[in-house]
Amino acid sequence: MSVRLKPSTLDDQIQGAFGSPVAELYATAAGPDVSPALAPALELRSFLALAEEQVARVRDRVHEAMAPDRDVGELSADGLRLDAQWLEAALDARDGYRATLSDLLRTVPPPSQQPNAVRLTQPTIAATLPPSVAAPAPQRAGAARPRRP
Repeated sequence: MSVRLKPSTLDDQIQGAFGSPVAELYATAAGPDVSPALAPALELRSFLALAEEQVARVRDRVHEAMAPDRDVGELSADGLRLDAQWLEAALDARDGYRATLSDLLRTVPPPSQQPNAVRLTQPTIAATLPPSVAAPAPQRAGAARPRRP
């Protein structure tokens, strides 16, 4: 599943900050007229969605291992210790992404006050040379000169 389709806990705040659903924002980010804050916000959102998915996977694995109908003999202290470390790392990542994304969203002006992005591209000029100038180069043009003894 694409990160764009994974939900995150800050999707509502992102939608509120930019005035469009997250799926539309990803499409807008690929275009030429993009808010300067949109690309980093969506990148952080993608990382957050992955971190939240990891938290949920570890949580579900621990719940499954600790289910009342499971054989207690299958429990492994090493396995649970590894899951606890993994969960701690995933929670730290999630918390960091949430904090950074929340800080970024606080700096974004409301959608009604956001100026339209200005395209800063240089015009391109296409020109063709007249046939006399565009003649092919002589066969030995650019060839290495023979060495003198």
